[in-house]
Amino acid sequence: MAGWLFGLLAVGMIVFMVLHFGDLKSFGRMLQSAQPLWLVAAAGLQVLTYASVSMGWKLVLDRAGAPLPLYRLLPVALSKLFADAMIPAAGMGGNLLLVNRLVKLGVPRGAAVAALLISMMGYYTVFALFALAMLFLLWIHGKATPLLVGVVTTFLLVALAIPSMALWLRRRGSHPLSPFLERIPVVSSLLHVVGEAPARLMADRRLILGVGVCNGVIFLADSATLQVCLFSLGHPVGYSTAFIAMMGASILAALAPLPLGLGSFEAGSTAMLSILGVPLPAALAGTLLLRGFTLWLPLLPGLVMMRGAPRRKPHGRRPHRAAE
Repeated sequence: MAGWLFGLLAVGMIVFMVLHFGDLKSFGRMLQSAQPLWLVAAAGLQVLTYASVSMGWKLVLDRAGAPLPLYRLLPVALSKLFADAMIPAAGMGGNLLLVNRLVKLGVPRGAAVAALLISMMGYYTVFALFALAMLFLLWIHGKATPLLVGVVTTFLLVALAIPSMALWLRRRGSHPLSPFLERIPVVSSLLHVVGEAPARLMADRRLILGVGVCNGVIFLADSATLQVCLFSLGHPVGYSTAFIAMMGASILAALAPLPLGLGSFEAGSTAMLSILGVPLPAALAGTLLLRGFTLWLPLLPGLVMMRGAPRRKPHGRRPHRAAE
């Protein structure tokens, strides 16, 4: 409850800044006059993000000999977003749901765990690389302050620690950990699943690279969505500006212990856009439109997908492989 309250207060602070320093009428007009065709483009880019994350899982499952068609993985991606939002737990709520949903679709548990771990490795590796790219672009723009460098450095430590912890726990196997470590939610959650991933998949560098590319598409499409949202409001920006704002907001949301990144993402995106010359009302309006597409709109179908979870297939039956 405290996390939600803090997040709502952060959003209120941003809104207060806009109302105090910006033009309220201009802010309202921008939201009302958003051009529909650009919004359709934003929706299409978000569909691409779900296809990309599903494709990353599919690459792992194909290599594991437990293939599933892409259309059966897309509902899992939506329900995972809902679980990540409602049960944050450092993202482990959605990750554990991923394993359970894949098992219910007939995937061997070891292959499902491999899909989880390799996706995590690909995601955080690309996240770290794009964070460095963001810092480089800020340096080009002359905006790479010591504070921003410190925030990115802190994030890089976190981004490297999570997949490294997963690999360490896997090598450790079933050996007990210290009581202190087992009380950490991320560690205890990972401990229950990491040992089940096949070693040959975890050592497949080409597979990890392919999954990393799929995750990279997600970040690039989200950045393009922010750019398109600003276009729809009549404030065109370059792709590098949208990319910097998107990555900066994602880093801040990853470091802030808030459900949904509520408030922290909005604050980070609005602040970065403002630093790069976008008027504050337009920066907030574009950010809120982005959050509508990336978070709020998919929550309802995500809930529906979770309620409509497939039943576990009987043991001994091969999953049906639909034509693709």
